[in-house]
Amino acid sequence: MIYVVEDDKSIRELVAYAMDSAGFEITCCNSAQEFYSALDPSRSQLVILDIMLPGENGLEILSRLRSRAETAQIPVMIMSALGEEMDKVRGLDLGADDYIAKPFGIMEFLARVRALLRRGEQRGELTASGVTLYPASRRVEAAGQDVALTAKEFDLLEYLMRRAGTVVRREELLGAVWGYSGGEETRTVDVHIRALRLKLGDSGSMIKTVRGVGYMAEK
Repeated sequence: MIYVVEDDKSIRELVAYAMDSAGFEITCCNSAQEFYSALDPSRSQLVILDIMLPGENGLEILSRLRSRAETAQIPVMIMSALGEEMDKVRGLDLGADDYIAKPFGIMEFLARVRALLRRGEQRGELTASGVTLYPASRRVEAAGQDVALTAKEFDLLEYLMRRAGTVVRREELLGAVWGYSGGEETRTVDVHIRALRLKLGDSGSMIKTVRGVGYMAEK
């Protein structure tokens, strides 16, 4: 998910249209409060911030993101009408990964977005037993081939791979991935594990069943 935080409706709609047309999944917000309410750190690929926002400004949002462990690694691009050299230096020194001044060309903007996503993908990849998972782009490879997963299958695999070598109970998976708590719904986990193994092909054997307990991803 890419978050665009911009209070100017015309710019927000232009950016949203361009990014949607390019195939990106986006959420648009017009204030810091709306952004914090929408933010899901586990699904965040990129945050695009305007500086001059109502209430908390973009630089304050950036500082808060960088100060928290769960959001510190999310790539951030600033897009602002403040285009002087010192404005850019300040934003980059505070932790922005890129800074683009308004007005900007849409093609350049999209190229910068793709570059940041590639950088984030390389920074956060998880690898285990021939399976590589890229949290930033929500992409999975098995034996060097892209694997198409549903959102829940991806979240399930990521949760297991982040705990590779550790047995994870069905109830924990159910709560972490679906937000449920116990009961008969644990069968949901089993169904998704079977589908996940099938899609991963030979690499699916990296997900081990621990009878009566849950599952474990091999390291």
